[in-house]
Amino acid sequence: MVAMGVFPAIYSTLSPQALVEGVLTKYELGAINRCLFWNRGLSDIYLIETDNKPYILKVSHHHWRCQSDIQFELEFLDFLYQQGLPVANPLKTKQDCLFVTINAVEGDRYAALFPYAPGEVPQGDLSIDQSAILGQTLGLLHQTSLKFSNTTPRQALNLEYLLDDSLTVISPYLRSRSHDLAYVVKTISKIKQELICLEQTSPLWSVCWGDPHSGNVHFTPENQITLFDFDQCGYGWRIFDLAKFLQVSLRAGISRKVRDAFFQGYQKIQQLTDAETSSLQALTQMAHIWAWAISINASTIHNWSKLDTFYVSKHLNQLKKLSSEEWQLF
Repeated sequence: MVAMGVFPAIYSTLSPQALVEGVLTKYELGAINRCLFWNRGLSDIYLIETDNKPYILKVSHHHWRCQSDIQFELEFLDFLYQQGLPVANPLKTKQDCLFVTINAVEGDRYAALFPYAPGEVPQGDLSIDQSAILGQTLGLLHQTSLKFSNTTPRQALNLEYLLDDSLTVISPYLRSRSHDLAYVVKTISKIKQELICLEQTSPLWSVCWGDPHSGNVHFTPENQITLFDFDQCGYGWRIFDLAKFLQVSLRAGISRKVRDAFFQGYQKIQQLTDAETSSLQALTQMAHIWAWAISINASTIHNWSKLDTFYVSKHLNQLKKLSSEEWQLF
């Protein structure tokens, strides 16, 4: 048997104590009472407790984010914070860096430290008032992002990435379902045709959050909002952010009144064009296809067993509902 040294891994759960000693000492935090592995999503989240206040340490996954992705996200968040927007801002190290590189067994990963966002995720999901506040805040984000100047490369949220690359990921799970594969291919072709006239120019095209929904915001009892989790941010159509909110809300069964309040709040800040509102259904379908592909890729480290017949059928049925005339009624 050939000696392998350290056995290769596609994902490792980093030791909280090692993070305290090797990463958190690079920040001005004082005494650290606890570091807890808090949640595994598209990144690993650690809760940091000190004598003064809590923090969140976000560690990227090697398979999902490269260094330029992380650099872009953190520079964008720092810019938004400096402009006065209510986002969880990345803190800088003693050496004035926005992240720390971790040489994990599977490859480089990147850790960024944030203040813990005040408040909590809305219980029972958004109220009408909270939805309107979220919509207004997203409008301000898009408005402000037009001033953002950055040369760090970042994948654009364009048709090739959101549709073609997603189809490459989804197709293997439809090999034995040729009729369903043909339906997805036809739907993607139709989406492209409907979006071909949507301009990629300012202000319609700006830096997007990529994942606006109630799970990525905290509200205080006074309804003060803080946005976080910009893993999926990038340059794209601003209306795509609204479609992504709609896609998540429809899947979660959020009421029409709450959804409408979000759009009304947004348009108090930025008025959508007729072309944007006409493209909303196609963009919501695109958001679903992209989320489906992300879910499949994340199964590499989460749970391959979930990718069964039921999983595929559930996502297909959701796509068909989003393609129907009654798509906003369910």
